[in-house]
Amino acid sequence: MSENNEQMQPVALITGAAGGIGRALLAEFADRGYRLVAVDIADGALAGELQTYGDGHLFKACDLGSEADIMALYEWLDAAVGRLDVLVNNAALGPTMASTKATSAADFRKALQVNLIGPFAMAREAARRMRPGGVIVNTASMAGVLGNPRRNAYAASKAGLISMTKSLACEWASRGIRVNAIAPGYVRTPMVAELERSGKADLALVRRRIPIGRMGRPDEMASVIGFLASPEARYVTGSVVSVDGGWASFNQPGFAHPPVEGTPAEELDRPAPNARSRIVVVVGGGRGIGEAIARRFGEAGDTVIVADKDGATAKAVAASLGEGHLGLALDVTVDAEVEAAFAEIGRRFGGVDVLVNDAAIADDFKPAFDQTGADLERTLSVNVTGAFLCAREALKVMDGRKGVIVNLGSINTFLPFAPRHAYGASKAAIDILTRCMAAELGPEGHRTVTIAPGYIRTPGVAALEASGRIDVNALRRRIPMADLGTPEDIAHAVHFVASEAASYINGSIVYVDGGWTSFGNAGHASAPDTQAKEEPA
Repeated sequence: MSENNEQMQPVALITGAAGGIGRALLAEFADRGYRLVAVDIADGALAGELQTYGDGHLFKACDLGSEADIMALYEWLDAAVGRLDVLVNNAALGPTMASTKATSAADFRKALQVNLIGPFAMAREAARRMRPGGVIVNTASMAGVLGNPRRNAYAASKAGLISMTKSLACEWASRGIRVNAIAPGYVRTPMVAELERSGKADLALVRRRIPIGRMGRPDEMASVIGFLASPEARYVTGSVVSVDGGWASFNQPGFAHPPVEGTPAEELDRPAPNARSRIVVVVGGGRGIGEAIARRFGEAGDTVIVADKDGATAKAVAASLGEGHLGLALDVTVDAEVEAAFAEIGRRFGGVDVLVNDAAIADDFKPAFDQTGADLERTLSVNVTGAFLCAREALKVMDGRKGVIVNLGSINTFLPFAPRHAYGASKAAIDILTRCMAAELGPEGHRTVTIAPGYIRTPGVAALEASGRIDVNALRRRIPMADLGTPEDIAHAVHFVASEAASYINGSIVYVDGGWTSFGNAGHASAPDTQAKEEPA
């Protein structure tokens, strides 16, 4: 590779590169065309392995428990590489599994130093060097979200990393730098293998606790990180994506999955890709976000059924996608119409692989004293009951397929707005509906995911602005990224979570909101007129 090409090639720095997820990250970013900078405690083998990805990739030993080592790493990076586009903070010290009384202060401090302070220093120095468009992705853990015994130091460090992901996302949005994280569940890595070897984890029991019945693979973590670092996730910042097979969605006594004999094949190796065109139903696909979603799947070669209350619009969108697609009129509030529509889809196409529930309506923005039960029912009947009915009927024609249901939620799921009581309630209901189905359907091979948009430039938002119900300039100041998103931003996220690359995402909610749900300060989150603009790599 010539020196000029090296200077133009985007650079990804990956810590913990010698571990299971780390090595998968090297492969992921090499496939995406990045020049790799692999960082770990001294590992001679890793330097040689980098050559399999071509010339120009580099290894550097660094102890993330030492800020002096981190500063020396970046001085070396400045001289040897001269640019940085993506940092993946993947290195971590695993849990000791010691009881509270048996955990020394030194061990507790060391976990915080390596897993939280080290990643902060890495991110700080990376951001100093990044141009607008730079991305930082942190590898957190479900241990930082859900309490577990004997993981005090590890869990505290990962919870801290999740919080820091959000605060840095808000601070650096003005610099055009995005910060996100994944929260893996159990992944088949050397770290987990050591827990099993030492008798600290019963992996057969672990698999029974996961709705999809297996642990994740390193490549499944790497593919989500690769997406979060990509231009397709340009409106995703401050998000923490659970990649846990549905672990966090299961909340009852007993087991989430029947006993699994031996090690599942999909836990060891990535299955062969599906070669056939998928059958994708986009409900509410006639305009706005739904139309963008339909087009994204159509561009990828899938067969798309566009369903919308406005049948003429649905048919026009389907026709514009080319031969083989279908547009149909569907009122999701009419049970018989939903049942008939999916029965017809099953007969004509042989089944459904992906359902996207995007049909939704806004509420009336009336104070609670002026709202009636009928007002709430109007919103809930479309946004919740309609989505449920479509999911129920789609499942009837998903038999024999590994189906995916993607529900469109909202930032209102997490932060309800007054007086939008019905809309917020409907989107909170969608989130928990997704989780309940993830826990139930995981053993059947199906996945469910929620995509939660922030404010997006759609005809519906334009109508709210025209009627004086929202102030777009005020909204932009509330968004760390200082602007509304586009329907295509949501379409990219929906397409990714429905893909085989997201095969371990189940029951999760993914916020695509420009950082809205990460901002908790008083005042404005941004000054739109001075916002940094993203530059191409």
